Amino acid sequence: MADEHKLHIDSDWKAQAHAEMERLAEKEAAKSAAPDPNEGELPPADFRALVGAFASQAMMSLGAYADPQTGRPVIDIMGAQYAIDLLGVLEEKSKGNRTEEESAELTEVLAHLRARFVQIAKLVAAQMQREAASAGGLGGGLGGGLGGGLGGNATKPASPSGLIFPG
Repeated sequence: MADEHKLHIDSDWKAQAHAEMERLAEKEAAKSAAPDPNEGELPPADFRALVGAFASQAMMSLGAYADPQTGRPVIDIMGAQYAIDLLGVLEEKSKGNRTEEESAELTEVLAHLRARFVQIAKLVAAQMQREAASAGGLGGGLGGGLGGGLGGNATKPASPSGLIFPG
């Protein structure tokens, strides 16, 4: 009776498992080696990409991205104003040549950027006033005077708030 319940052990199971793992690895390698049809391609050079490029430049100038060296936001009010103005020129010059979707997107982007610009410009002006007051005005202590908050080395924070103002 003990012989009836003998277990049959396949001694080749390790080889089968190894072969299956190799087949799966080959499939995965072939899959990853197959070129992705979209890989390495640039997005289409269209109106949307142009708006996006100017909008990204404006947002970068408004401190949306941190300086990679310092990790602090960089504020360039003049650069932001220029990028937003370029979008305004694009809006004016392309009037009548845009789809409804392009017009709606451009209007939305410009409204957002203009509102953000006003918000950041007010914050920068308030910060500069606080710094001028704490430095004692023109000719005050270190950091006071005409070049107190603007200018200098763009890699160092120009204000205690940590914002960097390019010079």
